[in-house]
Amino acid sequence: MPVFPADDIHIERAAQRLRDGGLVAFPTETVYGLGANALDASAVAKIYAAKGRPSYNPLIVHIDSVEAAQALVSGWNERAQTLARAFWPGPLTLVLPRSSRIPDIVSAGLPTVALRIPAQRVARELLERAQIPLAAPSANASGEVSPTRAAHVSASLGEHIWVVDGGDCEIGIESTVVDVSGRFASILRPGVISENEIEALIGPLTAPVSGGEEAPRPSPGMLSRHYAPRARVHVFSSLTDAHFHAVLLGENQKVGVLCFAPTRIEDAREIVLPFDPRACARRLYAALRELDEADVGLILAEEAPDSAEWAGVRDRLRRAARGHEK
Repeated sequence: MPVFPADDIHIERAAQRLRDGGLVAFPTETVYGLGANALDASAVAKIYAAKGRPSYNPLIVHIDSVEAAQALVSGWNERAQTLARAFWPGPLTLVLPRSSRIPDIVSAGLPTVALRIPAQRVARELLERAQIPLAAPSANASGEVSPTRAAHVSASLGEHIWVVDGGDCEIGIESTVVDVSGRFASILRPGVISENEIEALIGPLTAPVSGGEEAPRPSPGMLSRHYAPRARVHVFSSLTDAHFHAVLLGENQKVGVLCFAPTRIEDAREIVLPFDPRACARRLYAALRELDEADVGLILAEEAPDSAEWAGVRDRLRRAARGHEK
């Protein structure tokens, strides 16, 4: 199985594979990414093929410095500089007008590009050694739960994908994505960096404009159904609702529960999540995968608090449940 330790020899081998147009999965502080040379359209096409990813869903480009980011855009602005200074390296992605160096396939044909400097050690060493920007969506089949461990990558994409094992991801959900490409700024995907933190630096944000279901997205993570386990997911706001759903929908199938306090639902496989937004985000995807591995058919997930700090967790659960609502 091509899962390699994150030592000097294997990081250099992975960097060479990326320079040669191949794919490598690697850890970031958010989730594991499936990387390819962002300047090579043929290499990027391999990402879409490996994931079964729709062509209208763009990719985030990972770089190792602000200067590298500026070289890939046609307009770097004051808001981008302010946010980069505050949150890079880290779990923030900025959407800006792209330069002609970025192939259309990376940005789903749109005039923008999504950029991020990761903070995780292995990701940074790989970028420094490869000396190329890396397009890297989450390293899983399209629409599935994102991987936070090397084993998750192989389970989702198969054992032919090279994986550099950097251990468990520290943050556990994808980066906050902020569009600063135009006159107004907006959050396209929530994450652990909250709306309040961003507005404190660049002022009020506007709601993003959404197109049709198959229209190109300016950011990953904007598909209506995403981050989904095999089991059906229903989000509940109270223990009464959870019990009702367990009786109504869980008949003749195993039931899993994600909650912040024990529910005592009979015969359910229950996982209690930390009641802290960052700790919960770190645990969420692994918990969803554990319930899939337990072969549950229905997952009842307790709704997270409706506050800016919890927006990333709320978003991931809502998209995992999309299509299962009654």
